[in-house]
Amino acid sequence: MRGDLLVIGILFALLVVSAAVALWVWNELADVALDLHGWLALAGGVAATFLLGVGLMTLVYQSHRRGFDERAGHDRDG
Repeated sequence: MRGDLLVIGILFALLVVSAAVALWVWNELADVALDLHGWLALAGGVAATFLLGVGLMTLVYQSHRRGFDERAGHDRDG
């Protein structure tokens, strides 16, 4: 239980630090203007990254449910 709280605390600290860095970068780039193509590219990159993460996690869960993880590494000779 204590280890779980430590992991949650570390992950929360990383979230806060990354949000602070993102805010700092956003303020440093305040003079840069994005046109429509820039916003579309940003939205497309965010959407593609999100969909890739969802797709990969779906494959991980399906692999675990179907038992593919159990057989991994057991077919070696030796």
